[in-house]
Amino acid sequence: MKTGELTERQGEMVGTVFLAGPALMAGYGAVRLTGRAVGDYGPGAWWTVAHLLFLAGVTVFVPVFLELRKLAVVRGGRRVAVETAAWAGLLGAAALVVQAVIDLAVGFLTVDKTAMNDMFGRVQDVPGVMPLVYTAVPMLFWLGLLTLVTLLAFFRRDDVKGWAPVLVLAGIVLAAMTLDLLPVGAVCLGAALLPMRRGLPEGGERLGRPQGRPGAAGSTEQSFSETAP
Repeated sequence: MKTGELTERQGEMVGTVFLAGPALMAGYGAVRLTGRAVGDYGPGAWWTVAHLLFLAGVTVFVPVFLELRKLAVVRGGRRVAVETAAWAGLLGAAALVVQAVIDLAVGFLTVDKTAMNDMFGRVQDVPGVMPLVYTAVPMLFWLGLLTLVTLLAFFRRDDVKGWAPVLVLAGIVLAAMTLDLLPVGAVCLGAALLPMRRGLPEGGERLGRPQGRPGAAGSTEQSFSETAP
Protein backbone atom coordinates (compact mmCIF):
# COMPACT_ATOMS: atom_id res chain seq x y z
CA MET A 1 0.00 0.00 0.00
CA LYS A 2 1.33 3.41 -0.93
CA THR A 3 2.17 5.92 1.78
CA GLY A 4 -0.46 8.35 0.55
CA GLU A 5 -3.19 5.68 0.59
CA LEU A 6 -2.15 4.56 4.07
CA THR A 7 -2.26 8.13 5.38
CA GLU A 8 -5.69 8.64 3.83
CA ARG A 9 -7.07 5.47 5.43
CA GLN A 10 -5.60 6.41 8.79
CA GLY A 11 -7.24 9.82 8.47
CA GLU A 12 -10.60 8.18 7.73
CA MET A 13 -10.26 5.89 10.75
CA VAL A 14 -9.37 8.80 13.02
CA GLY A 15 -12.29 10.82 11.69
CA THR A 16 -14.64 7.92 12.38
CA VAL A 17 -14.10 8.16 16.15
CA PHE A 18 -15.66 11.63 16.11
CA LEU A 19 -18.91 9.92 15.15
CA ALA A 20 -18.42 6.61 16.99
CA GLY A 21 -17.90 8.15 20.44
CA PRO A 22 -21.20 10.05 20.59
CA ALA A 23 -23.01 7.20 18.81
CA LEU A 24 -21.91 4.69 21.45
CA MET A 25 -22.90 7.09 24.22
CA ALA A 26 -26.32 7.46 22.59
CA GLY A 27 -26.56 3.68 22.35
CA TYR A 28 -25.86 3.36 26.07
CA GLY A 29 -28.61 5.85 26.85
CA ALA A 30 -31.08 4.14 24.51
CA VAL A 31 -30.43 0.64 25.90
CA ARG A 32 -30.68 1.98 29.44
CA LEU A 33 -34.05 3.59 28.69
CA THR A 34 -35.33 0.40 27.07
CA GLY A 35 -34.24 -1.74 30.01
CA ARG A 36 -35.96 0.60 32.45
CA ALA A 37 -39.10 0.68 30.30
CA VAL A 38 -39.45 -3.10 30.37
CA GLY A 39 -38.68 -3.17 34.10
CA ASP A 40 -35.58 -5.30 33.74
CA TYR A 41 -32.72 -2.85 34.20
CA GLY A 42 -30.58 -4.34 36.92
CA PRO A 43 -28.35 -7.37 36.85
CA GLY A 44 -28.84 -8.97 33.47
CA ALA A 45 -28.60 -8.41 29.74
CA TRP A 46 -29.89 -4.83 29.54
CA TRP A 47 -27.49 -3.64 32.24
CA THR A 48 -24.53 -5.46 30.68
CA VAL A 49 -25.14 -4.30 27.12
CA ALA A 50 -25.71 -0.72 28.24
CA HIS A 51 -22.49 -0.58 30.22
CA LEU A 52 -20.46 -2.27 27.51
CA LEU A 53 -21.63 0.48 25.15
CA PHE A 54 -20.74 3.09 27.77
CA LEU A 55 -17.28 1.58 28.23
CA ALA A 56 -16.70 1.49 24.48
CA GLY A 57 -17.93 5.07 24.09
CA VAL A 58 -15.60 6.45 26.74
CA THR A 59 -12.67 4.49 25.29
CA VAL A 60 -13.33 5.85 21.81
CA PHE A 61 -13.21 9.38 23.18
CA VAL A 62 -9.51 8.88 24.02
CA PRO A 63 -8.41 9.35 20.37
CA VAL A 64 -10.95 12.18 20.09
CA PHE A 65 -9.10 14.10 22.82
CA LEU A 66 -5.74 13.31 21.25
CA GLU A 67 -6.81 14.46 17.79
CA LEU A 68 -8.43 17.65 19.09
CA ARG A 69 -5.15 18.31 20.88
CA LYS A 70 -3.32 18.04 17.56
CA LEU A 71 -5.88 20.24 15.82
CA ALA A 72 -4.83 23.22 17.93
CA VAL A 73 -1.66 24.25 16.11
CA VAL A 74 -0.62 26.82 18.71
CA ARG A 75 2.34 27.51 20.98
CA GLY A 76 3.20 29.19 24.25
CA GLY A 77 0.42 29.85 26.73
CA ARG A 78 -2.22 28.70 24.26
CA ARG A 79 -0.50 25.33 23.96
CA VAL A 80 -0.40 25.01 27.76
CA ALA A 81 -4.16 25.65 27.91
CA VAL A 82 -4.86 23.08 25.19
CA GLU A 83 -2.62 20.46 26.79
CA THR A 84 -4.21 21.02 30.21
CA ALA A 85 -7.74 20.62 28.84
CA ALA A 86 -6.83 17.53 26.81
CA TRP A 87 -5.04 15.70 29.62
CA ALA A 88 -7.73 16.63 32.13
CA GLY A 89 -10.27 15.08 29.79
CA LEU A 90 -8.15 11.94 29.44
CA LEU A 91 -7.85 11.65 33.22
CA GLY A 92 -11.62 11.91 33.47
CA ALA A 93 -11.95 9.24 30.77
CA ALA A 94 -9.73 6.90 32.81
CA ALA A 95 -12.00 7.38 35.84
CA LEU A 96 -15.09 6.67 33.74
CA VAL A 97 -13.50 3.48 32.40
CA VAL A 98 -12.91 2.30 35.97
CA GLN A 99 -16.50 3.25 36.82
CA ALA A 100 -17.86 1.23 33.88
CA VAL A 101 -15.74 -1.80 34.80
CA ILE A 102 -17.03 -1.66 38.39
CA ASP A 103 -20.61 -1.38 37.17
CA LEU A 104 -20.14 -4.37 34.88
CA ALA A 105 -18.49 -6.43 37.61
CA VAL A 106 -21.28 -5.67 40.08
CA GLY A 107 -23.83 -6.64 37.47
CA PHE A 108 -22.12 -10.00 36.90
CA LEU A 109 -21.67 -10.74 40.61
CA THR A 110 -25.21 -10.01 41.81
CA VAL A 111 -28.55 -11.64 41.13
CA ASP A 112 -31.04 -8.87 41.92
CA LYS A 113 -31.28 -5.13 42.50
CA THR A 114 -31.11 -5.42 46.28
CA ALA A 115 -27.83 -7.32 46.10
CA MET A 116 -26.57 -4.88 43.49
CA ASN A 117 -27.32 -1.86 45.70
CA ASP A 118 -25.65 -3.54 48.67
CA MET A 119 -22.49 -4.26 46.68
CA PHE A 120 -22.39 -0.73 45.26
CA GLY A 121 -22.69 0.59 48.79
CA ARG A 122 -19.71 -1.47 49.94
CA VAL A 123 -17.61 -0.39 46.95
CA GLN A 124 -18.47 3.28 47.31
CA ASP A 125 -17.79 3.23 51.04
CA VAL A 126 -14.12 2.52 50.34
CA PRO A 127 -12.25 5.80 51.07
CA GLY A 128 -11.48 7.74 47.92
CA VAL A 129 -13.69 5.72 45.58
CA MET A 130 -16.51 8.26 45.35
CA PRO A 131 -14.42 11.31 44.35
CA LEU A 132 -11.97 9.34 42.20
CA VAL A 133 -14.43 7.14 40.33
CA TYR A 134 -17.93 8.60 40.65
CA THR A 135 -17.92 12.35 41.26
CA ALA A 136 -14.95 14.75 41.03
CA VAL A 137 -12.48 13.09 38.67
CA PRO A 138 -15.06 11.82 36.11
CA MET A 139 -16.28 15.40 35.71
CA LEU A 140 -12.89 16.22 34.19
CA PHE A 141 -13.93 14.24 31.12
CA TRP A 142 -16.80 16.60 30.38
CA LEU A 143 -15.07 19.78 31.54
CA GLY A 144 -11.97 18.90 29.54
CA LEU A 145 -14.02 18.29 26.39
CA LEU A 146 -15.95 21.54 26.78
CA THR A 147 -12.80 23.56 27.48
CA LEU A 148 -10.90 22.00 24.59
CA VAL A 149 -13.68 22.65 22.07
CA THR A 150 -14.07 26.21 23.37
CA LEU A 151 -10.35 26.89 22.98
CA LEU A 152 -10.41 25.48 19.46
CA ALA A 153 -13.36 27.71 18.60
CA PHE A 154 -11.03 30.65 19.32
CA PHE A 155 -7.77 29.25 17.90
CA ARG A 156 -9.09 27.40 14.82
CA ARG A 157 -12.15 29.35 13.77
CA ASP A 158 -11.93 27.96 10.25
CA ASP A 159 -12.40 24.40 11.49
CA VAL A 160 -14.33 24.80 14.77
CA LYS A 161 -17.37 27.04 14.58
CA GLY A 162 -18.55 29.24 17.42
CA TRP A 163 -21.67 27.14 17.97
CA ALA A 164 -19.66 23.98 18.67
CA PRO A 165 -18.99 24.78 22.37
CA VAL A 166 -22.68 25.67 22.78
CA LEU A 167 -23.70 22.23 21.49
CA VAL A 168 -21.16 20.51 23.73
CA LEU A 169 -22.43 22.44 26.73
CA ALA A 170 -26.02 21.57 25.83
CA GLY A 171 -25.11 17.88 25.62
CA ILE A 172 -23.40 17.96 29.00
CA VAL A 173 -26.24 19.84 30.70
CA LEU A 174 -28.86 17.46 29.30
CA ALA A 175 -26.97 14.41 30.54
CA ALA A 176 -26.35 16.06 33.92
CA MET A 177 -30.06 16.80 34.35
CA THR A 178 -30.98 13.14 33.87
CA LEU A 179 -29.43 10.16 32.12
CA ASP A 180 -32.79 9.71 30.39
CA LEU A 181 -31.73 12.64 28.18
CA LEU A 182 -28.30 11.19 27.41
CA PRO A 183 -29.26 10.08 23.86
CA VAL A 184 -30.24 13.66 23.02
CA GLY A 185 -27.10 14.98 24.70
CA ALA A 186 -24.97 12.56 22.71
CA VAL A 187 -26.55 13.81 19.48
CA CYS A 188 -25.50 17.33 20.50
CA LEU A 189 -21.94 16.13 21.06
CA GLY A 190 -21.88 14.39 17.70
CA ALA A 191 -23.22 17.45 15.90
CA ALA A 192 -20.46 19.54 17.50
CA LEU A 193 -17.60 17.13 16.84
CA LEU A 194 -18.39 15.75 13.41
CA PRO A 195 -17.57 18.91 11.38
CA MET A 196 -14.15 19.11 13.08
CA ARG A 197 -12.93 16.06 11.16
CA ARG A 198 -12.19 18.28 8.17
CA GLY A 199 -9.52 20.15 10.12
CA LEU A 200 -7.66 17.12 11.49
CA PRO A 201 -3.94 17.15 10.65
CA GLU A 202 -2.84 14.41 8.24
CA GLY A 203 0.79 14.21 9.23
CA GLY A 204 1.99 17.71 8.45
CA GLU A 205 0.78 19.55 11.55
CA ARG A 206 1.64 18.04 14.88
CA LEU A 207 1.37 19.86 18.19
CA GLY A 208 2.10 23.27 16.75
CA ARG A 209 5.11 22.21 14.68
CA PRO A 210 4.36 22.21 10.96
CA GLN A 211 6.45 19.54 9.27
CA GLY A 212 6.98 20.09 5.60
CA ARG A 213 7.64 17.35 3.10
CA PRO A 214 11.24 16.62 2.11
CA GLY A 215 12.64 19.43 0.06
CA ALA A 216 9.83 21.82 0.99
CA ALA A 217 9.91 24.67 3.48
CA GLY A 218 8.34 23.96 6.91
CA SER A 219 4.81 25.16 7.05
CA THR A 220 -4.83 21.26 17.45
CA GLU A 221 -19.69 18.50 40.51
CA GLN A 222 -22.19 16.15 39.34
CA SER A 223 -21.48 12.57 38.51
CA PHE A 224 -22.97 11.04 35.39
CA SER A 225 -22.99 7.65 37.08
CA GLU A 226 -26.40 6.11 37.65
CA THR A 227 -24.95 4.11 40.53
CA ALA A 228 -23.92 6.96 42.81
CA PRO A 229 -26.24 7.35 45.79
